[in-house]
Amino acid sequence: MASHLIGIDVGTSSTKAVLIDVSGEVVETIVPEYEFQTPRPLWAESNPADWWDAAARAIRALLTKVDPASIVGVGLTGQMHGMVALDGNGDVLRPCIMWNDQRTGKQCEAITEKVGAEKVIQLTGNPVLPGFTAPKIAWTREQEPEVYAKIAKILLPKDYVRYKLTGEFFTDVSDASGTSLLDVANRCWSDEMLAAMDIPASWMPEVTESDVASTKISKFAAEATGLPEGTPVIAGGGDQAAQAVGCGIVGEGAISATLGTSGVLFAHSDEYRVEPEGKLHAFCHAVPGKWHLMGVMLSAAGSFQWYRNQFGKEEMTAEANGGPDAYDALTQLAAETPAGSEGLLFLPYLSGERTPYPDPNARGSFIGLSLRHGKSHLTRAVLEGVSYGLNDSLTLMRGLGIEPGRIILSGGGTRSALWKQILADVFGTRCEMVNAAEGAAYGAALLASVGAGVHSSVEEACSACIRVTDSVDTSAEREIYEAFYPRYQALYPALKDEFAALAETVGGQAV
Repeated sequence: MASHLIGIDVGTSSTKAVLIDVSGEVVETIVPEYEFQTPRPLWAESNPADWWDAAARAIRALLTKVDPASIVGVGLTGQMHGMVALDGNGDVLRPCIMWNDQRTGKQCEAITEKVGAEKVIQLTGNPVLPGFTAPKIAWTREQEPEVYAKIAKILLPKDYVRYKLTGEFFTDVSDASGTSLLDVANRCWSDEMLAAMDIPASWMPEVTESDVASTKISKFAAEATGLPEGTPVIAGGGDQAAQAVGCGIVGEGAISATLGTSGVLFAHSDEYRVEPEGKLHAFCHAVPGKWHLMGVMLSAAGSFQWYRNQFGKEEMTAEANGGPDAYDALTQLAAETPAGSEGLLFLPYLSGERTPYPDPNARGSFIGLSLRHGKSHLTRAVLEGVSYGLNDSLTLMRGLGIEPGRIILSGGGTRSALWKQILADVFGTRCEMVNAAEGAAYGAALLASVGAGVHSSVEEACSACIRVTDSVDTSAEREIYEAFYPRYQALYPALKDEFAALAETVGGQAV
């Protein structure tokens, strides 16, 4: 009987489950959706029960395609940084505070002042940021003391699903790197950070490398999902590390750019590198004993989605009536405008920003509007603005000695030929696409293949299963973007104080 693997990605608004065979071919993909909540400006919360329900339903659907006994391993990945607080009975105490929640600015400042900015980066490789887990714990202590008093365990989103699958508390080094509580250099919880925040070490799950078969399917989960009891559950990784594995970013100098709701530039590093000011995330990779540098912008394809929803009503209506996809129609419109959008620039800070400006008050902006500009200019400016934002991270990586020979593109935004060309020209680097269209879930399945003994290493799994499917070389328009990029870079410093003042005026300041 042929063997199969399952990768599960606990996402922001859906859980993707992918079934692959041991050669890496995708057999089936299931993507149940759910809602998340924004109860106040800059807040984002989700009900962990929705993730578990989606994961269980997706697994049951996958198992209609193969004999359940053929599943040799399950790998997990998902949105990073979320705080799932459990009581002593394993019950969820409050909705998860998610990765894109920006309420914890004051807590970040307090933690940084107590530990010291340089010390925080020395211990964790990163500054304490509003999206990270530790300041969410501090916020709960200050704002919801009745919840805080009942906490017995803190889990990340994918690890809550692991708990439901296995009844055990584990995480992996790549996901734990985004908590501000991991000693990233030494790949273990930081006793110093835990002590500084007065967080009991017992609250934290055991942390392992990403390819370790740390747990097994419980009797409860076997009945809920149809998976055989005892099936190995592999540690997995944070969504960006798993996504990188799924794209083959497992060697020095390999870089990927992901255009999902958020945008991510991810570089493998054989050694522990840290950007001195903490402008790039320095995290453990899902490859054992390796690290990665990562820049994250909070609204990448999310910016284009916002633009479509607000300014693409005509295209959306046409799509609903059997016309072309609204995104495709908009990118065709954007192609009518020359590179540089005739001097129109877009700042994609619709949800605040993280890299290179960790600022929850940053706001999206069109700069340079004139009577000359129309819808095609606005559309192209959004695509170019997101590309410039990703290039901010690549510029920092190059400053640390990482020079890509190619960049692997992935995510929903990269289905646009125009956007792929813009990215190649803004990066000044050849861009390629690979066969791992299922993203982080596919990477989680490859990690499961190592934990289950199908492959001997993550590198071997990627070599066996990943191939290049398309490529885009730079064009003559590269010179145009080289001229406009410095103008883009100058905008945030010029507007920073105004963003803060606007947030204060409209009551959007994180509390």
